[in-house]
Amino acid sequence: MEKFEGYIFTALCSTNFLISCLLFSRVTREQREPYMDEIFHVPQAQKYCHGRFSEWDPMITTLPGLYLISVGVIKPVVWLADLTGEVVCSTAMLRFVNLLFNCGNLYLLYLLVCKLHVREKTRTTSRRILSALSLSTFPVLYFFNFLYYTDAGSTFFILFTYLMTLYGCHKAAAFLGVCSVLFRQTNIIWVAFCAGTLVAAKMDEAWRLEHSKKTDEKSATSQVPLSFSGAKKVLLFSLGFLTSASQVKAVLLVAWPYAVVATGFLAFVVLNDGIVVGDRTSHEACLNFPQLFYFFSFSLFFSLPVSLCYHRILRFLQALKKQPLFFLVVTFICLLLVWKFTFVHKYLLADNRHFPFYVWKRIFQRHELVRFLLVPAYVFAGWNFLDSFKSRSLFWSLAFLVCLLAATVPQKLLEFRYFIVPYLIYRLHMPLPSLPRLIEEFLLYTAVNAATIYIFITKTFQWPDSTATQRFMW
Repeated sequence: MEKFEGYIFTALCSTNFLISCLLFSRVTREQREPYMDEIFHVPQAQKYCHGRFSEWDPMITTLPGLYLISVGVIKPVVWLADLTGEVVCSTAMLRFVNLLFNCGNLYLLYLLVCKLHVREKTRTTSRRILSALSLSTFPVLYFFNFLYYTDAGSTFFILFTYLMTLYGCHKAAAFLGVCSVLFRQTNIIWVAFCAGTLVAAKMDEAWRLEHSKKTDEKSATSQVPLSFSGAKKVLLFSLGFLTSASQVKAVLLVAWPYAVVATGFLAFVVLNDGIVVGDRTSHEACLNFPQLFYFFSFSLFFSLPVSLCYHRILRFLQALKKQPLFFLVVTFICLLLVWKFTFVHKYLLADNRHFPFYVWKRIFQRHELVRFLLVPAYVFAGWNFLDSFKSRSLFWSLAFLVCLLAATVPQKLLEFRYFIVPYLIYRLHMPLPSLPRLIEEFLLYTAVNAATIYIFITKTFQWPDSTATQRFMW
């Protein structure tokens, strides 16, 4: 980090922390008691604070990473400040841990932007800093910095894992991956993605070598026609690579720390008889393929200022004209998946405190045909998503898409929090946008954050059978 850039980034971090603290103070004053999932997380963390590590709330479905980190942060502060009484491990103090994760996420995002866009380093200081700031205020993630949820810490450890992978520190990455899994079990998918990038690099190298033997032209690994013949070619090459003992050995020599983590996780699943700990009744896996379409639409909306432009729309129309049969088949498959594999979780229909409840009610429940009429929009959103990866290698893109499928499709509940990590990885790997576009993105995120925090604080309501104050949230 250059000296001048370091000063700017330090000032930015301080300003971001100050503003977040002011918002944190306001949110905590308005909602002093644990809210929503906090009614499980806060008492469990308080048990750990008092040394009762053998007690566990069976309603909690994630591992105790958040509580262990909270105790590790709070206990030294309590000892140094000689704090006693109710303030120790209070709801506010526990929530503040996530504010610290927010600072860490900003720094990690900045380091990732610098690492992933190192070729443009000499002329993009302001763009790198603004890109990191904008992503740290990504609305779904930023909102949960003010509540005692697992999202801020989970994201922190996944970003840290990926950063260490990029720097080749694979043992450190594997350890951080274990920490991320302790926050949320499904993070094992993104640990696998980190290992997958190593496999992808080896496959890219082998693909280039094989291609160079067949043609004299220099061809990037991502230049494969978007067609059935191109898909067949990639599939046959992948099968050949993954069944080659020498290639598998070369990969394992580099990726063995991740294999150790995967083996440990499989042992946990066998011993636990599943991924979920505690109450499993509301966390049943299914093949909810439209979740992928919801993610594409979600990504299109939040990346609108930096991903969509007139020329990209023209390219999409040209692609439609050039390969109508391909897009027709894709549309038919999407219609089939929407028809046969749409699952609706009971919480999505019943809990009117979450924004997805209103998305589902006011869009999908207007008419039974709406979900089919949205398929063309899904196709465009998916094409736009994939088109953003043109600068990335073929097998890196495939590794990401496989992990994206694994992270979204088994989820029965439409929950925007599940989209945080894949969206950040997607956005980080897009070509670095221009300054005006980054400003537009930051303004969009700021407007959404202002609206959601304002609604959470001021637009309260009560259920007929309860006197508790209810609030709207992601």
